[in-house]
Amino acid sequence: MLENLSAAKIVSLVTSKEIKTTEVVDYYLSQIKKYNPKLNAIVSLKKEEQIKIEANNFENSSDKIGLIPGMPLAIKDITDAKGFPTTYGLPEYKNNIASKNSIIVERLINQGAIIIGKTNTPELAVGGHTMNKIFGSTANAYDTSKSAGGSSGGAATAVAASLVPFADGTDMMGSLRNPPAFSNLYGFRPTPGVIPEDRSDFKKNYPILQSAGCIAKTPNELALFLDAIAGKHELDPISFDLTSSFRDKEFSDSEFLNLKIAWLGDMQGQYKFESGIIELCENKLQILEKNSIKIEYLNPELDTEQLWECFTTLRSKIQYEDYSKMELISLENLSIPPRWEYDAGKKIKNQDFHKSMISRADYTKIVNSLFLRFDFLVLPAAQMFPFDKNLPFPKKLGTMEFDTYHRWLEVVILSSLFSLPTVTVPVGFSEMGLPMGMQIIAKKGDDLNLIAFAKRYEELFRLSKFKPKNLD
Repeated sequence: MLENLSAAKIVSLVTSKEIKTTEVVDYYLSQIKKYNPKLNAIVSLKKEEQIKIEANNFENSSDKIGLIPGMPLAIKDITDAKGFPTTYGLPEYKNNIASKNSIIVERLINQGAIIIGKTNTPELAVGGHTMNKIFGSTANAYDTSKSAGGSSGGAATAVAASLVPFADGTDMMGSLRNPPAFSNLYGFRPTPGVIPEDRSDFKKNYPILQSAGCIAKTPNELALFLDAIAGKHELDPISFDLTSSFRDKEFSDSEFLNLKIAWLGDMQGQYKFESGIIELCENKLQILEKNSIKIEYLNPELDTEQLWECFTTLRSKIQYEDYSKMELISLENLSIPPRWEYDAGKKIKNQDFHKSMISRADYTKIVNSLFLRFDFLVLPAAQMFPFDKNLPFPKKLGTMEFDTYHRWLEVVILSSLFSLPTVTVPVGFSEMGLPMGMQIIAKKGDDLNLIAFAKRYEELFRLSKFKPKNLD
């Protein structure tokens, strides 16, 4: 019965006591047992017996409360969940057992979640493909020979295959956009501070490029998950409360029809895409336009090469400092993506960093001016369809060879560089049946309206009805 129900409906039925928590857990455990061996999405899985005991205890508890009662969840393997290893995908951290919960995990548990394991991630969560030396590669649920994306690839595949109802993730360079796009899912990278994180080492003079967020099959499920974890926290100096809940925020017909959207496309040829991606996005935009949404094909004053230089300088410097604090003992054994970041960051001088900060400030003014004219900016969510899962990263697109391990992710840096909330929405499938998505980008702090838009988008296109067909 449960296989035909949305996660939101399952939550509703548990809340109304029409189904038991134990039934829900049994369903998801059966999905994990059946599909995870070929997908490799969930790692460090708690023993089934213990999970069932926790579900039974929850079922018999007299104070069953919370937005996600009894929902079994797996946490991205860079985030602490007490009693589970936080490996970062590194062999030397294989036995790094967390002694306490992160803020997000604590909030999920307080809202009724049962933590059952971790989702796979690449080494140090760097790179657009989920592969590491401990657990190996995570497969795409729509084609198990292909990549699930990264770094939240384990989370995306777990949701797509219904191993969990929804999942957390983090995003510095598309990690909540590339994986959902590869899995016909919705992914949300909020404004930093919407979801609190432990920022004990917070530096006011550094940009915040990373944001915690989530992945789900529908925007309503995103909203449910977000309401469970969002809001101000004393350990996060930039965290804040929103004016409404994500579940309650809706667009009226008139509000929806008055939206103005700027389509950035390939940035006037500055970004390269695999054939079919632009067409899938434009098809959905044309349908929105037929539904009276105002779409403008925009040529913004943005030099993508300068943006790339600015972003990679800031990112590599931040990554280098983070890795240095970890006192990694096996730098020479790191995979290419994190080693590239470490080596690049080590060479960056203070004047280079400050130059990039000035460039970022200048471009912020240009980007902010666009939001005086438009509600949302739109870009594809990825530059290529899911690729061979045995590749560490794509080295070329067509005949064009990439000059770095991550140049194929260039289309996602706008949101990261300027702390812009972004929801990835599905746009359909390639001729080979591989999923794709596009980014809907809003001004900083406009998170509620983004999810409200995604709800109307799903009502119009119903792309969540398409499920993986070839898992059995």
